[in-house]
Amino acid sequence: MKEESWKVGELARRTGLTVRTLHHYDREGLLSPSHRTASGHRLYGAADVARLQQIRSLRELGFSLDEIREFLERPDASPRRVMGMHLERLREQIALRQKLCERLEAVAERLDRAEEVSAREFLRTLELMTMYEKYYTPEQLDALERRREAVGEERIREVEAEWPRLIAEVRAAMRQGTDPADPQVQALARRWAGLVREFTGGDPEIGKAAARLNREQHAQLGEQHGDAIPTPDLMEYVGRAMAAGGMDGA
Repeated sequence: MKEESWKVGELARRTGLTVRTLHHYDREGLLSPSHRTASGHRLYGAADVARLQQIRSLRELGFSLDEIREFLERPDASPRRVMGMHLERLREQIALRQKLCERLEAVAERLDRAEEVSAREFLRTLELMTMYEKYYTPEQLDALERRREAVGEERIREVEAEWPRLIAEVRAAMRQGTDPADPQVQALARRWAGLVREFTGGDPEIGKAAARLNREQHAQLGEQHGDAIPTPDLMEYVGRAMAAGGMDGA
């Protein structure tokens, strides 16, 4: 049986992608048509379609094109492994959506009873709707919720007020060129590490997710929010201070 094949326009229509996207993948060395007609027209075959599915799954997982190329060149890369990774992420997203449904239902019930819903509660819902679901697994979100309940709202408000002050003090020390090993900076780093542990419960994976979230927030909101969000160079400065003091990383 002759293998089915597709011209670039046909494949674009079948997949919902644009011809421009497919050409871009070709230029980037990610996906090139592996067949040609007698007249020289390039055609995508079944193996090309399978590779395209892997590329799109990895894009859904947040891989850059360079990262996708490196991943697909690995000897352990396979369509089944990529599909498994995609399935795992989808299950996480389903769990997150369920958690969001529960949060929205709880707020809706309070509104139905004509109870006041605080801005803080709406903000917590918005967090769950947007940034958090990109960075934390369902298990980590559950752990963070338990931490919130254990710490209590009063302490949470204290910490929320403490972070901007601490960031400002660390930034001032950095701009003055103070050595990260200086006792003043070491004291700031210990305060920083303490707040991080209080937030994460000492879970290093939650700490890494929080760091990724922070980088994204700064990239998207840094200019709007001025000094309220720690910059990458500030985070690097704090990391050097923690390393000099033998502390766990932020």
